[in-house]
Amino acid sequence: MTAKTLSNGLLRTLAIIVGVLGLIWFFVQIQTIIVYIVVSAVLSLISRPLVTFLTRKLKLKDTIAAIISMLVYILFIVIIINAFAPLISKQSQNIALLNSDAFKDNVERMSSEINTYLLTKNIDILEKTKNLDLIPSIKNIPNALNVILASIGSFSMGLFSVLFITFFLMSDSKILSRGTFAFVPKRHFIHAARSLEIIKDLLSRYFIGLIIQISVLFIIYTLILTIFHIENAIIIAFLCALFNLIPYIGPLIGAVIMFVLATTNNLNLDFQTQILPNTLYIMGGYLFAQMIDNFISQPLIFSKSVKSHPLEIFLVIMIFGSLFGVIGMVVSIPCYTAIKVIAKEFFSKYQAVKLLTKDL
Repeated sequence: MTAKTLSNGLLRTLAIIVGVLGLIWFFVQIQTIIVYIVVSAVLSLISRPLVTFLTRKLKLKDTIAAIISMLVYILFIVIIINAFAPLISKQSQNIALLNSDAFKDNVERMSSEINTYLLTKNIDILEKTKNLDLIPSIKNIPNALNVILASIGSFSMGLFSVLFITFFLMSDSKILSRGTFAFVPKRHFIHAARSLEIIKDLLSRYFIGLIIQISVLFIIYTLILTIFHIENAIIIAFLCALFNLIPYIGPLIGAVIMFVLATTNNLNLDFQTQILPNTLYIMGGYLFAQMIDNFISQPLIFSKSVKSHPLEIFLVIMIFGSLFGVIGMVVSIPCYTAIKVIAKEFFSKYQAVKLLTKDL
């Protein structure tokens, strides 16, 4: 091997390393835009059955079908904003009343009742919390509100970007295909095209299944909260149901939110005879809803939509969660489904791949 050949090899290797690092840096810099594209792709997959119905059954043009689908999304967003307005208004009033005598009296009375009840169980919570300084936390509330308000502008820009990208993904369903094929060698076009269609079909069914799952939980939560006359029951139920998109951790977060909002909903009631029993019944209903979700909804959705065994899904979620945290748990099933489809198309000769993809 000559010195020239060696030097050319080293330069080529160095160029590849620099190129890869530059590509990684580029993707890090545009990560927000990548998130917009991913969210838009998910929305386009969710709306795929509607767009297909409008274009194939009603013979509408792709652009008209995309506009109708966008109007459905916008209507949904408007409904959510209008529904959240009363809850935000009420919480803003509560924050504004932090210095009012009535609010202080309610909190002090409720704290006294809680402590009295716990003392009957030989638990002295005042002794354990008397050294806690809560004043700094209260002073930080305005700062937190400022951060939230400052984020509204970024959220609005992100929402507009997602809707804009989603519209073109729905009106021209081949955009993603053309973008994907740009990185695929010509000899693999047929396999890539077949893989992409299967992935789009499975993920579309999966995301629609998630909407059904959330809707079932939303209905159950709303009924439970309405029975016990909790204000803004619909919004609280929607928020708690939405957290179920995060596997395993999300239901715990939803339980905490429901417990706090249910407990603090009526501070003027008696804690031991009214607030505590109602809260326990509500949390019992929440547990019942989770059992329905875990043993009925999720197995049906996962097995029917992405054609994977529940144990297989559980292990995949745990592995992705260990590697990438909460975000990994959220994206684990779509990513695993795509990997399975690609593996079946390109590596079907391997026995392990045959076993994992036999149901696809």
